[in-house]
Amino acid sequence: MPLILDTHYVYAIVGAPGRLSRNETRFLAQSRERFVVSAVSIWEIRIKWNSLHPSGARKGPQSADQVLDLLTRRPIDFLDLKPHHAAVTLLQPLAHSDPFDELLLAQAQAEGVRLLTRDAKLASHPLARTIA
Repeated sequence: MPLILDTHYVYAIVGAPGRLSRNETRFLAQSRERFVVSAVSIWEIRIKWNSLHPSGARKGPQSADQVLDLLTRRPIDFLDLKPHHAAVTLLQPLAHSDPFDELLLAQAQAEGVRLLTRDAKLASHPLARTIA
């Protein structure tokens, strides 16, 4: 079953791994699952790159252009944000109000797949999959 990657894992795949566990690193490198990157994550990456911390540092480690360029060199599928994704009512509502998380889960539900995430706020959602 394909897995939509949460944005944290998109960064990891393109070389900005942050703090991945050994299990996460191994899973991303060796999994036979097909990974899917949503346009929602590319949009989130763009917003983070264009946002600054009070120190002046960017909130994201790479620009959306850089990430997209690196992703196109890998065997990864892309998922556009379609009107029916935006209109989906989640069967189990999200416990917090992050619009990117909600859209990624809506896409997972509409496409009949799961979202690979390490976000503790999403871990118990039935559409989420975590790496042990």
